[in-house]
Amino acid sequence: MALRAAWRSQCALPGLLCQRSPVSSSAVHSRNSTSASSKMSVDFDKSTGVAVMRMKSLPVNSLSLDFLTEFCINLKKLEMDKSCRGLIITSSLPKVFSAGLDILEMYGKSPESCGEFWKAVQEMWLKVYSSNMVTIAAINGSSPAGGCLMSLTCDHRIMADNPRYSIGLNETQLGIVAPFWFKDTMVNTVGHRNTEMALALGLLYSPTEALKIGLVDQIVAEDKLMATSEQIMAKWLAVPDHARQITKSMMRKPTIDKLASNREADIQNFVSFITKDSIQKSLHMYLEMLKKRKA
Repeated sequence: MALRAAWRSQCALPGLLCQRSPVSSSAVHSRNSTSASSKMSVDFDKSTGVAVMRMKSLPVNSLSLDFLTEFCINLKKLEMDKSCRGLIITSSLPKVFSAGLDILEMYGKSPESCGEFWKAVQEMWLKVYSSNMVTIAAINGSSPAGGCLMSLTCDHRIMADNPRYSIGLNETQLGIVAPFWFKDTMVNTVGHRNTEMALALGLLYSPTEALKIGLVDQIVAEDKLMATSEQIMAKWLAVPDHARQITKSMMRKPTIDKLASNREADIQNFVSFITKDSIQKSLHMYLEMLKKRKA
């Protein structure tokens, strides 16, 4: 497809949102299992209590409705296994962690379809942000928009030190406004002024810039990313679970409750906004831009 090819050429300089990838199922399996899927795999090592989720939905780990649904199913399975204490989220695709929300879930769709998609985005955020597990984002590629949101929901973010990679909530570049819970999550991470500048200007940060404002906690050489993630995970897991979990809830509960008590209103606001003729026109122009870049 023309859009898919366009995105392949764009991974080093990612756009704001991305197209969908083929539908498939995902699998949660033990370290010695050979099962796999085309969207993601989850490798749980019972000896350490740590799972690694590798996103691999071609071409750029787009956050489609199908992807988000499978992501949440896998997360729920891990949460139900009390021996799983930590989760590292990373990508198996070169140059990209996740290029963000699937634009085709929002362009030319019915209000009902847009609402179903947005509910899945909410669910992903709620499940990760409130997870009892220690969650670490091992960011081994660019992570704009929804990819950045996924990273922000984690307890710790480690990014590969490659100046060609970028991260940020850059929705305004496409004429889209980040909702309050995107904003609140970023404020909780980098503070009010940094968030105001980042959201208003739709900024994308290099790893070094992201570290400077606290958008990521560490940057490391790409070949040391997973080893470093495992080392940091061990430090988090050295804290008694009950104390860590209660503290996490204390810090995050007000933000979680704000969305949980306003989910339907947030969905309606999103649907009303995204289905406006002016926004649909902006999305159309963005898709046309991708086609021209391929040509």
